[in-house]
Amino acid sequence: MQLHVSQLSAGYGARTIVRDISFTLHRGEVLVVSGPNGSGKSTLLRILAGLQAPAAGTAYYEAGGNRFDPRDARHLIGWVAPDLALYRELSGIENLRFFARVRGLAISDAALYDLLAQVGLGKRGDDRLAAYSSGMTQRLRYAFALLHRPPVLLLDEPTVTLDERGAAVVDQIIAEQRRRGLTVIATNDPRELRYADLILRLGG
Repeated sequence: MQLHVSQLSAGYGARTIVRDISFTLHRGEVLVVSGPNGSGKSTLLRILAGLQAPAAGTAYYEAGGNRFDPRDARHLIGWVAPDLALYRELSGIENLRFFARVRGLAISDAALYDLLAQVGLGKRGDDRLAAYSSGMTQRLRYAFALLHRPPVLLLDEPTVTLDERGAAVVDQIIAEQRRRGLTVIATNDPRELRYADLILRLGG
């Protein structure tokens, strides 16, 4: 598993906020993209997730001898972001059941409860999301991202709203992801630079 980015640029309208970025990320590695608000961190992750097209340059994943454009690689990608919407009227387990069906995954309730336990929601899986704190909702986003055990994990502000115990869960997830594939993190929190094998700093 590799991620290749070459001379990639992106922006909105006439404004370019990501310019001529190139890197290669290998299985087992973590790239941390840092920079102030508005520097293009989330834009870059959206491109890598296939949610936005670049204005110029290329980005693609290489897996099993095959090359995947990000728009065709969503089966490879787990995505966590503050704006990732879940269904507040459903419980934690019901959210996971729904998204598993959407992905065409045959996952037992026992496995889903195990996943909730992994992110620290083992006793709250039957509670409606409307009763979750912001930190608990962020934990559920991780459970959603890990449903299909993706070889690519894209994390936008990974520990936002999380307390110390929640941040420890993220530490464990990233450590496990090193054995499964690769990770890209976008953050303006200097504490999260500790995850990095490679650091890409974007300007304002």
